Amino acid sequence: MVDTGRLGAAGNEQGRLILYIVPAAGRELDDELAARLRAALRVQLSPRHVPDEIHQVPGIPRTLSGKKLEVPVRKILLGTEPERAADPNALVNPEALAFFSRAPDPP
Repeated sequence: MVDTGRLGAAGNEQGRLILYIVPAAGRELDDELAARLRAALRVQLSPRHVPDEIHQVPGIPRTLSGKKLEVPVRKILLGTEPERAADPNALVNPEALAFFSRAPDPP
């Protein structure tokens, strides 16, 4: 999950809360799955954790140690070039960053 809001001297700028998922083999993201995910997040976490958008992606970028790259993905969504946001040599799946550089711009 990535929050595209901006913090800084100009104050808080509200963004979108976006959930990226890689469905299980043979599944696709559809309205039913999105509704189930939103309901589960609302009940198990809080209404604040319900994403504004849910997108299916081919892979979640991860470091060699398996950590998800939430901060670099956020930077890419806000305009940073993928090569500057994360070192491709430090990733298990550097090709996964390509999707995020083509994602729609945040508000």
